[in-house]
Amino acid sequence: MNKPVARMLKLDPRKLPAQVFQRYAARAGIIRDRQEREAKAWESFGKPGRDPNTLGALVTLLAKNGNWTPHLKLAQLRNHWDQVVGPQIAQHSVVASFNDGILVIRAESPAWTTTLTYMIPQLTDTIKERLDGLDISQIRVTGPQAHPFTRGRYGRYRR
Repeated sequence: MNKPVARMLKLDPRKLPAQVFQRYAARAGIIRDRQEREAKAWESFGKPGRDPNTLGALVTLLAKNGNWTPHLKLAQLRNHWDQVVGPQIAQHSVVASFNDGILVIRAESPAWTTTLTYMIPQLTDTIKERLDGLDISQIRVTGPQAHPFTRGRYGRYRR
């Protein structure tokens, strides 16, 4: 009842050692290449052309490779909103969200909503100029929700 595994799986016993040890041979080649690169790095340590990257360059590379750039640009926009719209308008509005290329700005009153709505072309140009990498296809301005007239106490008409 205890058949060899090779016979149960219908494997060719002549090819079995090559199939099993192929992974180990490939791994040994990778390890050998890594050790050679490490030895070359130590030999050229401190020589011209081997200067380390600055921390800023590494963070920039991580941001690009990790697709963090839009999030960082959005945070930069939120932190410097007053430089985009001016200090007075910035006191009455805030960057609410950014999804699928749509930037949503929330204003505190209908008057500021109207003001910002008229400024959308200028805002688009300023943001594209100052924040390269934040692809904005549309800007929407929202304000406080308009409440319908009150019908009296508890939603009923007064009589």
